[in-house]
Order: sequence, then C-alpha cells, then structure tokens
Amino acid sequence: MAFGSNGGGFEGRSLMSDINVTPMVDVMLVLLIIFMVAAPMMTQGLDVDLPKVDASVMQTDNSMVIITVTAGGQVTLDGTTLSNIDNLDAQVRQVMRTKGTERLFLKADQSVPYGRVAGIMGALREAGITNVGLVTDPADRSRPAERLND
Repeated sequence: MAFGSNGGGFEGRSLMSDINVTPMVDVMLVLLIIFMVAAPMMTQGLDVDLPKVDASVMQTDNSMVIITVTAGGQVTLDGTTLSNIDNLDAQVRQVMRTKGTERLFLKADQSVPYGRVAGIMGALREAGITNVGLVTDPADRSRPAERLND
C-alpha cells in the first residue's frame, strides 16, 4: 500500500485505496505463456480436410489419387489392388510423384471398421501426406437426417 500526503494519519500521511494491478498482470502473462507452450503438446489425432455435407460436387480428373477400402477390407490404390499394405506409404508416394499431385482422397465403405481407416490414415501421415480428403455420397435431402447412433 502507498501512503498519501493529504494530511492526517501517520505523521501527516494516509492510506491510498488504489489497487496495484501489476502483480495480477504478471501472473496472467505467465499463465498465457504456459498455455501457449503447452497447447500444441496436447493435440492428438490426424489432420484431415473433411468434406462438408452441403458441399457441391467436386469435378474429378485423372490426376487425383484415390485409395478405396471395400466392405470386405480390400484396399485399392488408383484401381490397383494392394495385396500388402505394409509398404502403403512408399506406394502412395510413388503414385503421387508420378501424377504430380499432393492431394489424396480416401473412399471407405461405411461398414469398414474405424480402426482400419485410422490405420490407413496413419500410414499416409507417416508418408508425409497431410492433404487427405474423405469421399462421401451426397446426403439425400428428401429423407430426415440419419442419427449418429443408428
């Protein structure tokens, strides 16, 4: 607390009732720095550009790289069936280099287990491919929206 010189009190001085906000600002800046440093370490998962349900239909061309996962679990890369996906990252990088594109699309049947799709996306991330689009069918606007737990 600071002492004023407006008379009275301790030998002509009185207490000032001003709040010193400097310690509070110091604490807030330290907390801000801690959160800025810690926040990137808390994120997990894969970076995926998800298509919007209301998005317009994309025009396709031959330069697009497409990985397809069928209901039976069969994986194809641009129409070529892959018998072994252990080296999927190398195969995808080669096809993308050949076609000169950095964009990849993943089509998976809705009955394919989530773990299978996540494993493929993990392999793509290990290959350095971060621009991945998930292909979906357009929603049928004549029916009510399906529930997530159905």
